[in-house]
Amino acid sequence: MWKQSSFEASDRFEYLQALVTEFQDTDNEEAKEQVLANLANFAYDPKNMEHLRTLQVTDLFLDMLSEENENFVEFGMGGLCNLSMDPECRDIILQSDGISLVTSRLSSRREETVLSAITTLMNLLTASSRSEITAPAILHCMLRFSLSESPRLRNLAAVFLQDCCSEEQLVRAQQQMEGQQTAVGIPLPADS
Repeated sequence: MWKQSSFEASDRFEYLQALVTEFQDTDNEEAKEQVLANLANFAYDPKNMEHLRTLQVTDLFLDMLSEENENFVEFGMGGLCNLSMDPECRDIILQSDGISLVTSRLSSRREETVLSAITTLMNLLTASSRSEITAPAILHCMLRFSLSESPRLRNLAAVFLQDCCSEEQLVRAQQQMEGQQTAVGIPLPADS
């Protein structure tokens, strides 16, 4: 049984390594999108975390947040969302200026990207990152999202506000927003 589990771990690493290599070597955007989608799915399984860290997939996903291709951004954001549940990956994201990269995706026109960004911010919350994640511009954005017609976006924003913010922060943000039509510094995505 030990030999089989060792073989499976080795197989798993080689497969993930082949995916990363394929992404780096191909010029075909559709193939890259497929690889990113696969890597994002593999990032959901805790058995893959060590391999994905070794292969620096966290950095690959972070790089995708600056791409023009919206599929790259969506799959990169989804992958980061999955990886951010792992404490070591969370620390890598935080050390790589990940909060500002993730926050920039709150303005995506794609609801999936926005939902992944909100969830990632919640997963990145630590004692040292709290002030950046609960900055006024982000709170204003979440307050606007909490009024969205989309139930998924509305509910997730409400969870963010409840779990990440103090009552004092919420009151202050609500007072600042009275009379404003948009979140400060962060445009809102179109309702889907």
